[in-house]
Amino acid sequence: MFDLIIIGGGAAGFYAAIHAAENDPNLKIAILERGKEVLAKVKVSGGGRCNVTHAQFDPAELVKNYPRGEKELLGPFYTYCSGDVISFFEEKGIALKIEDDGRMFPTSNSSQTIIDCFLSEVNRLGIQILKHSGVTNIAVTNVWEVTSIKKTYQAKKLLIATGSSSKIWTMLTKMGHSIVDPVPSLFTFNINDPRIEGISGVSTQARVAVYEKNHVDAKITIKLRSQKKRRALLTEEGPLLITHWGMSGPAILRLSAWGARLLKSFDYKFEIHVNWLPDHLEESIFQLLNEIKAVESKKTILRTRAVDVPRRLWTNLVRAAGILEDEKWADITKSKLQTLAEQLTDCKFTVDGKSTFKEEFVTAGGIELSEINFKTMESKIVPNLYFAGEVINIDAITGGFNFQNAWTTGYIAAQGITQK
Repeated sequence: MFDLIIIGGGAAGFYAAIHAAENDPNLKIAILERGKEVLAKVKVSGGGRCNVTHAQFDPAELVKNYPRGEKELLGPFYTYCSGDVISFFEEKGIALKIEDDGRMFPTSNSSQTIIDCFLSEVNRLGIQILKHSGVTNIAVTNVWEVTSIKKTYQAKKLLIATGSSSKIWTMLTKMGHSIVDPVPSLFTFNINDPRIEGISGVSTQARVAVYEKNHVDAKITIKLRSQKKRRALLTEEGPLLITHWGMSGPAILRLSAWGARLLKSFDYKFEIHVNWLPDHLEESIFQLLNEIKAVESKKTILRTRAVDVPRRLWTNLVRAAGILEDEKWADITKSKLQTLAEQLTDCKFTVDGKSTFKEEFVTAGGIELSEINFKTMESKIVPNLYFAGEVINIDAITGGFNFQNAWTTGYIAAQGITQK
């Protein structure tokens, strides 16, 4: 008989186990992991460096990075926030560093540092790790009975920290919980377009918008159609990375997180508008190009990078505007100049599908938030059942925020379990 069984050997499960054992060293705790390795997601996070958290120490600001869970996490973050995570690791002898964009990593630049810390702590605290123990059934009478592919275990309390597990979600629905259907979040866009062909690796600041689908009655005249103003449904600004399959980078990833359900409803086929000069509008760039035309009249347009965009991108956009290789500023027509201004500030691309961001997979969806007490992370429906991490309907943009959710909910679950 265990005092606590934790299903899921990831970040949230380990963090909860360690804090529960530190709170009450007499607890008999087991972590059940279905795979042959624990902390697999920690290992690949941040390109193998582990983006532990983000240097945002104001809970009211921190919650703004969560498309799902913003309201619910505010109280938990006031209880346990990024600064507390930094202190936890420093107490274990692990220093963290802050990068320019606010992301925090171990100074070793290796996720193995975090993994070794957790494994050392669970060993010190006597927590059992049971690998190859995929759970096949969960039942509750006076105690919890958790059946794995190996054997059945009993526990007084149960913590679910499995991340996006459809099997576990199905078991939870049988207990009366509701599951918000999972959809992918944090993904990149597949785009096949000559304007970004051959320039993978180019990164620049940009504003990206997804617009309403253009549903127009066939009887409406062409003139009326052209005047119809569509509304931007999603807009993000930040670094955009051109890849060999399309587009990635923080601007795209944030768009995919905030628009997870909308983009799923579009079957990942939609149009985006990219402003490569986010501080400018089309009219101001057209005016600037006219001024450059007057000053640089004898130079060729292709070789005169008139605005602050990467040179290879400038070359492709100039060609997309129908401007010839040897065409000079003096000879360019107003129409071509207008087209170039549009390519720079309202560049339209067709997205046809998505790709997973590196090896990190985040899902929007999970246990309905209203069914959880966020002061303890205990189920409101089933006593002595607790949750932590991505198994609940919370997800974040990239930058260490998903791990912060794991640490905070794991910590609060540990407090709820040991103080009850």
